[in-house]
Amino acid sequence: MGIEIEKKFLTKEIPFDLSSFPCHEIEQGYLNVHPAVRIRKEDDDYYMTYKAVKENYDGIGKTEYNMELDRQSYEHLRTKVDGNIITKKRYIIPINQDGFDSDYLDNNPSLKKAIEDGSVKIELDVFEGVFKGRILAEIEFPSEDAAAHYKMADWFLEDVTGDTGYSNSQMSREKV
Repeated sequence: MGIEIEKKFLTKEIPFDLSSFPCHEIEQGYLNVHPAVRIRKEDDDYYMTYKAVKENYDGIGKTEYNMELDRQSYEHLRTKVDGNIITKKRYIIPINQDGFDSDYLDNNPSLKKAIEDGSVKIELDVFEGVFKGRILAEIEFPSEDAAAHYKMADWFLEDVTGDTGYSNSQMSREKV
C-alpha cells in the first residue's frame, strides 16, 4: 500500500522530440470508479490497482494498492470492464529544471536526490483510440509539500489536479 500524491497538467505544446524519451504502451480499464478498481497492461506487465481517497481528507494524496496479474487473468478481467478501454503511450521525461526554487531543494535533500535519480519525473500520456489527441502530463511527488512548491513547466497550459474530467476513471465513463 502507498499514498499517491500526483498533479496533472494540460499541455500547450510539446517542445521536444518524444522519440528521444523512454515510452510505455498502456491499456487500462475500470471495473469500478468509486473507489477506482483498474486493470492495466503496461508493455508486458499486468496488474490491478485499487485507488481511493480517505474520508474527511482534503489533500491530493490517494491510497493505492497494486496487485500483479498474469496475462490470462488480465484478459478475463478485461471482459468485465465497464465503459471505455483507455490506450495511451506514456513518455518518461525529466522534470523541468526550474520546477523548484534552489533554496527549497537545498532544504529538502531527499527531494533533490529523487529528482537527480529520476524518481520524480514527468509522465506524459499521449492518448490513442477513443481519446486520440488528448495529452496529459502527470507528476507524482514524494510529499504534499513538494507538490505544493512545484512550479509547472513552461510548456504546461493548466493545472487540472482534482478536476475529475481529467481522471482516467472518469474518462472511462465518457460517451464517445
